[in-house]
Amino acid sequence: MKPAYLTPEALQNFIDSALREDIGPGDYSSLASIPEGKTGKAQLLIKDEGILAGVEMAGKIFKAVDPSLEVVFLKKDGDEVKFGDVGLIVSGPSASILSAERLVLNCMQRMSGIATKTHHLTQLILHTKARLMDTRKTTPNFRLMEKWAVYIGGGVNHRFALYDMVMLKDNHVDFAGGIRPAIERTKKYLSDHNLNLKIEVETRNLEEVKEVLTVGGVDYIMLDNMDYATMKEAVRLIDGKYSTEASGGITEETLAAVAECGVDYISMGALTHSVKSLDISLKAF
Repeated sequence: MKPAYLTPEALQNFIDSALREDIGPGDYSSLASIPEGKTGKAQLLIKDEGILAGVEMAGKIFKAVDPSLEVVFLKKDGDEVKFGDVGLIVSGPSASILSAERLVLNCMQRMSGIATKTHHLTQLILHTKARLMDTRKTTPNFRLMEKWAVYIGGGVNHRFALYDMVMLKDNHVDFAGGIRPAIERTKKYLSDHNLNLKIEVETRNLEEVKEVLTVGGVDYIMLDNMDYATMKEAVRLIDGKYSTEASGGITEETLAAVAECGVDYISMGALTHSVKSLDISLKAF
């Protein structure tokens, strides 16, 4: 089952906006050079190793540019690919293929890079119960694709945006005057506005963890920038009452050790803000 944010409307809005940005009033390079009525074929060439993502999206983009384009999928989202593999073949009006090319590649290259990174990191913590989660550290107007890529790579999507979950970070707590008033005001606000949203509270030390446990009424406790010993003790104190999320400065080198502290989730902004795109191209044949 796909994530809830992948609605037909959201996908179409993204495609429409991206095509307006890239094509505008017309793809004059193709319109000027390609004879009218010319048809052809192109194949998606994989020139790297990793996890392929954005295949389904590519099909939607081709059809949005020109419904007469025919796409044959040779790989699917989540497949492991290597140099020389062909992901899909598209055929139809040559100018339409060229107009869709860059948006297809921009989506697939970056999504595949994110899925590959996510898959690699999840393999490092398979011996624990911890699951890898993404964050809101995404590219403006490209979050839909980046979150989808994390999902394809085997990661967990955390909240999609500010409206689908309450996360009381350190600044919220400090501006609110402390953990207790932040939680109590949040619970009252949600009740007054008839909002059924999960609540997560960021904690920076064991005293804050104890305070959250005293106040209660939350769903997640974030353990932010804690050393291993402190994190293990925090997990012991929480004792399964709430889900735990480790966050802050976690790298590939420290990921397994953090997972072994017993947390339920580990969030890494690097899944979306620091990845290398997969090398993919579209070539006529």
